[in-house]
This record gives sequence, structure tokens and C-alpha cells, in this order.
Amino acid sequence: MTALTTPSPTHPSTRTRDEDGPRVRWRDLVAAEWIKLWSLRSTRWVLGLGVLVLLLLALQSSLGTYDEWPDYGPIQRSHYDPMTDALSGAGVALLMIGAGTVGGLSIVAEYASGLVRATLTAVPARHRVVLAKTAVLAGLLAVVGTVVSLGTFLLAQAVLSGRGIGLSVSDPGVPAVLAANAALAPLSALVGFGIGALIRHTATSVVATCALLVVAPGFFKPTVHQWANELFGYFPYYAWRSTLSQLHPRTGEALPSVAEAWTGFALWPVVAVLLAVLAVRRRDM
Repeated sequence: MTALTTPSPTHPSTRTRDEDGPRVRWRDLVAAEWIKLWSLRSTRWVLGLGVLVLLLLALQSSLGTYDEWPDYGPIQRSHYDPMTDALSGAGVALLMIGAGTVGGLSIVAEYASGLVRATLTAVPARHRVVLAKTAVLAGLLAVVGTVVSLGTFLLAQAVLSGRGIGLSVSDPGVPAVLAANAALAPLSALVGFGIGALIRHTATSVVATCALLVVAPGFFKPTVHQWANELFGYFPYYAWRSTLSQLHPRTGEALPSVAEAWTGFALWPVVAVLLAVLAVRRRDM
């Protein structure tokens, strides 16, 4: 008589496709994300026009100061900071909006087109996809931020040197401001990316990014409440202001130290990327 054999129970495999099949190399993943980011027309248009506008603003502002300098009184001259002609508060707001928009669209556009399904089928490890996207985005915007920072500075100081009030890159405090100017672009782009991953809607993501980076800080100006004062200093705009001056230009309230400002600069992109990873891993396509 033939003995019956009972098949051993099978258990669902916990292995992912990355483990079962060939693992996509990191450099190939980054290269693919670079192609997708740069193929977006919005990326080229926003960054190209943004850089041009910021350079023109620096030129306009420095030329205005050059023409009006003979009429400045002793007090005005003593409070004048040549760095504000290179990248003013309005220029910083424009830079953050543009970079944040590029960051948000870099992921929202992929969801809108459905391309994200193909990406996550090829690379089921979703956190790797998010990290590759953020690496490419941060790298590109770091280059753009550096171009803006150095370009506006050199252009403005070339004009101002005609009045003997220009600065050199080696002057005290200048490197810190230039670094902060450059860092604003990748920081804002990653914040926009995080918001885009959470919302996944083009217009809403852009509005939310602008509101968070530009509008919301106005609600946390120095007050009698200590918690509001602490939040105030960690918003990117006011953290940037602290690299220019330790006093707020309108209220005279002390801003955080430069070290605290850089802590804020670091926290924003880290939190944004973590939220993006969680959103992409836990939510359906």
C-alpha cells in the first residue's frame, strides 16, 4: 500500500523582489531619477528663470544703492549691509518659493502621470526610491543655490565697489551668509518634496509649500510667549536672517545664534525626507 505523504505547510515568503531578484544598483537608480527630474519642463523653466530674476534683482538693488549712496546720512551708512543688495528678503522668498515648487512637482508629477507605478514595480523598496529622488533633488538645487549665492554676491559687490562699500568673499561673516544663501535652495526643495509626497496634488502642494516657508513665519514673530520665540527662530527665513544680523530689522528682538540657525537649517530637510519616506511606504499609489 502506498504511503500518503502530507506536504509540509508553506509559509508566505517575507522576501522582497529586491531580495529575490537582481537588486537595482544605487547609481542606476540615481541616474533614472535624474533623467525624470530634468525631463520635467517645469524644472528647467522655474530654475532658469528664477536664477535670471534673482541676478537682475541683485543688479537693480545694488545700482539703486550706488546712485543713492551720496545721499545716505551717517546713521544709514552705519546700518547698511552690502549683503542685502546681493540677496534681499524678497529675493530669499522668491528663491524658497521656486525651489519648493520644483521639489513638490518632482514627486507630484510622477504620481499624476502614473509613472510611479512602473518605478515601484522595478524597485519595490520604496524608501530607496525616495532617497534617490531626494539625493538628486538636493544635489541639483545645491548647485543652483551656489550659483545664485555667488552670482548675486559677485554682481552686487562689483557695482558697490565703485563706491568703496563692496565686500570680499574673505571678509568676516561673508562665507556664513553665502553658505546660508546657497543652502536655502536645497532646503526649500526638500520641504516641497515632503509636502508633495503627503498631498500628491499639484496646486495644493505648491500653495502649502509657499504658505509654510513664506507665510507661516509671520505668525511666529517674537512675542511674550517663549514657545513662539523658539519656533520663530527655526523657520528657514529667520534662520537665514540670523546669519546677516542678530537683530530682527523691524522689531529689534534678538534672533537665535548662527549655530542655532544652522540647526534649524538641518532639521527641516531631515524631517521632510522622513515624512516623504513614511508617506510613500504606507500609502497606496
